[in-house]
Amino acid sequence: MQQSCSSSAKYLCRKLVQVPPPTPNKAATTMTRPVCDIFINHRGIDTKRTIAGLLHDHLFRLGLRPFLDSRSMKPGDGLFGKINPAIRSCKLGVAIFSPNYCDSYFCMQELALLMENKKRVIPIFCDVKPSQLQVMDYGIRSAKQLERFNFALEDAKYTIGLAFDTLRGNWPEFLNSATEAVIGNLVELEAQNTSKKRTYILHGRE
Repeated sequence: MQQSCSSSAKYLCRKLVQVPPPTPNKAATTMTRPVCDIFINHRGIDTKRTIAGLLHDHLFRLGLRPFLDSRSMKPGDGLFGKINPAIRSCKLGVAIFSPNYCDSYFCMQELALLMENKKRVIPIFCDVKPSQLQVMDYGIRSAKQLERFNFALEDAKYTIGLAFDTLRGNWPEFLNSATEAVIGNLVELEAQNTSKKRTYILHGRE
């Protein structure tokens, strides 16, 4: 399983990292690479040193470009100045839900941006059930914010994902399953993008 996952990732990476060379006299139209391939949305105190960190490092070693704040940002970087562009340019989101996830404004804000930008999101329910996830209102969030967060959370909760118990689960097996889910979705999104490009070219010829 692990060998198949690794070979699929390497093949995908070769496709993802390719950027067309500049067209003569049209350097301004050269495509630039997005900030990241996968945006990892998580609650740091719950998962940064476990699932989020391990998944980021595993994907990075396979040649993909995951975004995790503690790995992808440096002192002096503005939170929204780095995170928002990463969300808008990513191909896929991974939302790692954990017991303290919904307490965080930043977690909910990132999730809402992923959904509003129509990103495909893989939910991972870590030590928590979907039914236990609720937007927390401490009287400091506006009605509009609560509406955005509730909509994004409900959308994610009813998306097929992965579940993991950090005390009883098999870590290597889960890591492979999560990586395979990420790669499978990236391959599917790449195929859809290729199909859209072909359709655009055909319509243009008509």
